[in-house]
Amino acid sequence: QVQLVESGGGLVQPGGSLRLSCAASGNIFSINAMGWYRQAPGKERELVARITGGGNTNYADSVKGRFTISRENVKNTVYLEMNSLKPEDTAVYYCNMVIVLTNEGTYKYWGQGTQVTVSS
Repeated sequence: QVQLVESGGGLVQPGGSLRLSCAASGNIFSINAMGWYRQAPGKERELVARITGGGNTNYADSVKGRFTISRENVKNTVYLEMNSLKPEDTAVYYCNMVIVLTNEGTYKYWGQGTQVTVSS
C-alpha cells in the first residue's frame, strides 16, 4: 500500500511564494515520473509541472519561469516552488507519482490535494 501526503498550501498575497511538498510512503521499489496538477473551481484538472526519473522537467506555459519542480529520491518526495504567484494560480494542487511497487507492478498514485489561494 502506498500513501502520498502533501503539505505547504495556504493563503498568500499576489507576488508571494509558496513551497509545496509531497512525500510517498509504503511498499515502494522506485518512483518514475512525479508531477503536480491543479484544479480550480469549475475547471478541469491540469498539469502544472512534471519531472521524470532522470530529472527532465516540463511546465505548463502559464507557470514557466515562476514555478520550479524538483525531487529528492532518497525521501520519495517531490517539491513545487511557486514564486510570483497570481490570483489565477488559485486552485487545489495535487501531486502524482508513477510508483514501482516491490514485486507488484507499476501504478499511478495521487495525493489528497492542498489548497493554494492567492488573494490580497
